Amino acid sequence: MFKKLLLILALFYAAVCFAGMDVNKATEAELDSINGIGPALSSKILDQRTKGNFKDWNDFISRVKGMGQKNAAKFSSQGLTVDGAAFKGAAAPAAKPATSK
Repeated sequence: MFKKLLLILALFYAAVCFAGMDVNKATEAELDSINGIGPALSSKILDQRTKGNFKDWNDFISRVKGMGQKNAAKFSSQGLTVDGAAFKGAAAPAAKPATSK
């Protein structure tokens, strides 16, 4: 019985760990748990958050120095969200028309 209870608790813990984490609600420790976000970046995020919640990913990227599209995509793939939304990425640049010589 005790082993089953431990298994259920372990599975619950794993599910919570892989659930999305909103940047507007995350603690410093939760932000630091994301691969690539260390103490310096998490403090920048928390500093900007004191000025107001992030509205969307563009707002987040523009307000946090060092945050770009690549990092946003990487952090989003690890479960980070902004106002509950995952990063969608920038639209792909239009293909250049072929030129004939």
